[in-house]
Amino acid sequence: MSEHNKRLVRRALEEIYEKGDLELADELVHPDFADREPAHPEHPGGPESVKQTARSLHETFGDLRFEVQDEIAEGDRVVQRVIMSGRHIGPLMGREPTGREFAVRHTYIWRIAGDRIVEHWGSRDDLGLLVQLGLLPLPEEPEAG
Repeated sequence: MSEHNKRLVRRALEEIYEKGDLELADELVHPDFADREPAHPEHPGGPESVKQTARSLHETFGDLRFEVQDEIAEGDRVVQRVIMSGRHIGPLMGREPTGREFAVRHTYIWRIAGDRIVEHWGSRDDLGLLVQLGLLPLPEEPEAG
C-alpha cells in the first residue's frame, strides 16, 4: 500500500501541480479533500482546491518543477521533502514579475483514503522565495570597523 500511495502522490505532484493537468484532480483527489496549508485558508474543498492551487502556481511561475528529494510512506500518509523551482512570470503578492529563477524547499504531508488524496499539509520556504526573487532584500551587513 505504501508504494501505491507514493505513486499516487507523485502522479498528483508531477501531472497536476507541475504540468497543470487540472482535470486529473477529479480522478486523484477525494471529494472531501481538505488543504491544511496555512497559505490556503480560503480555498474550497475537494478537487477544486487542488485545481485552484495549481492554476495559481502556473499563473505566477513558469518552468515549474517539483523535485522529490526524500519520500516516506507509512499507513495512509506520504511525506515528501521537495525542491520547487521555476521562474517568476506573474504577479505575486501584488508585485510585478521579476523573471528571476528560484529553487526553494518544501515539505508536504498527504493523507490517502479510498485510493484518493484526502488531506494535505505543507511547510514552504516563502522567505527564501521572496529573497531569491528580489522582492525582499536582505539587510546590508555592517562594514568591519
